[in-house]
Parts: sequence; structure tokens; C-alpha cells
Amino acid sequence: MYQISKTQSQPRITGSTRDFVYNTLKKRIIEWELEPGTKISENEIAIELNVSRTPAREAFLMLAQEELIGIYPQKGSIVAEIDLELVEEGRFVRENVERAIVREACKEFGEDQLFQLETNITMQELCLKKGSHHRLFELDEEFHRLLFEGCNKIRTWKLIRQMNSHFDRLRVLRLASNPDWNVVVTQHKELFNFISNGEQDLAEKLIIEHLNLVNFEKEELKLHYSSYFK
Repeated sequence: MYQISKTQSQPRITGSTRDFVYNTLKKRIIEWELEPGTKISENEIAIELNVSRTPAREAFLMLAQEELIGIYPQKGSIVAEIDLELVEEGRFVRENVERAIVREACKEFGEDQLFQLETNITMQELCLKKGSHHRLFELDEEFHRLLFEGCNKIRTWKLIRQMNSHFDRLRVLRLASNPDWNVVVTQHKELFNFISNGEQDLAEKLIIEHLNLVNFEKEELKLHYSSYFK
């Protein structure tokens, strides 16, 4: 069972108590602090995060709806395995929305939006030097969020995020198991250049390639981490 560690507790910043618990646990699942098969307890999580049982229970139900955990009457709550069908569905939706987003970014992005992207890429390059795949994943997410935000489509981004949990888990596993992260950062830099120059067709082609990276290695990952997959 997942052990409570008070040092892992984090302060609540915004949103409801339920959302705080949900986001905390979702982050731990996606970033592999909680591996598939790990048993987690509503009561223990409520104590650790200093919340009541009701928001903890509601957060567990939200995670179950995203199929990140399974809730079983006799066993309790267990972190779910990666479902490759959910991975592909999430990737498919994201690809087909984001290819439209980058085309719009090529037409609409001004100096402020481009500066935010460039700053993000600089931080990604620093992660390559430091060897931090968790932070690189966070910056990767931020890079793509900036694309949606710059096109005034942040609600679309939030909706897609709800479908991408299993896709994200596979992406983090790929980053953790493959030390060659240069391809991710290189493609972000190329995409930035295409958007800066208004090259819509090249940007669209690259985002499709970028979001398919994980497909090239998913069978190998499944072979090496068979217990992690459904």
C-alpha cells in the first residue's frame, strides 16, 4: 500500500478541496509516484492531505471516471494499469485538435505569445543538461498549453486534458526509460520556428509527427514493463 509521507503534502493554492485532492493524486499517478496495482486509501489520503473524507471520496470517483483508478468493493481503490486503447483515443483527439491549433497559431501569434514559447524552450534545454524528465514533462505540457492559450482555446485544452491521462502516463514512462530526450526539445524548437514564420503546413505536419512519437515505442515499453499495462 502507498505509504503516507508528510513531506509529500503540498499546500492548497486554488480551487476546491476536491479538486486539490484530485489534482494531487492525478499528478502522482501520471508521474509514476503511484504505480499500477498500488492500493490507495481514501482515509489515508484524507489524513495526509489534511482534508475531510467527503472531498477525498469525490476525488477518487473523478479519478475512477478517468479510469486512472479502479474502486472495488472487496479490495478498495487500486491504481489502474495503462490502457493502450485509451492512450490511442486520447492521442487521436489531441492530434486532430492540435493540428488546427498550430495552423491558427501561425496566423495569430504575436511577439508576446512567441516570447512565452521561446522562454519555455530555454527552460527545456536546461532540463536536458540537468537530466530531469519530470520537469521536462511539465514544460512539455506548458508548451502545448501555451499554444491553446495563445489561440484563446484554453477551455478546449482543459477538455482534452481529461481524455489524455493514459496517454500522459505512457509519455512519462517513455521519457523515464529513454534518456534521449533531445528529439522532444528539437521538435518543439522546430515548431516554434514554423509558427514564427507562419508556415502552417510545416507546423501541422510536425505536430502530427510529434504527437506520434510515443507510438513508435509503445510495444517496446509494454514488453519491458508488462505489469504496467492492461
